[in-house]
Amino acid sequence: MLVRRPNRNLLAIAGLGISLALATPIHAQSASDCAAQADRAARSSGSVVGGAAVGAAGGAAIGAVVRRDSRRGARRGAGVGAVVGGTTSAVRKNQTYKRVYDDCMYRR
Repeated sequence: MLVRRPNRNLLAIAGLGISLALATPIHAQSASDCAAQADRAARSSGSVVGGAAVGAAGGAAIGAVVRRDSRRGARRGAGVGAVVGGTTSAVRKNQTYKRVYDDCMYRR
């Protein structure tokens, strides 16, 4: 009596075909897609005005404590704090943009 064995090559080819048909294609991102993603991340990271306000509040508090004339010290501290806080926020936004853009382009 003749024993019939299943054709395993045909089964392997069919399995490969089905897996390739079900696989979703991965589209490469362009530089403009990465720039848009980085821009959204930088915009949502905070504002320069907010950083300046926080810096001014902190500087005013420190200036009032450090100087003998607390009103004058608070004014100077608020001015210095606003400049430092605004600059720090701007640098953080720039770093966020660069980091997200580089990560996106690396995954490309």
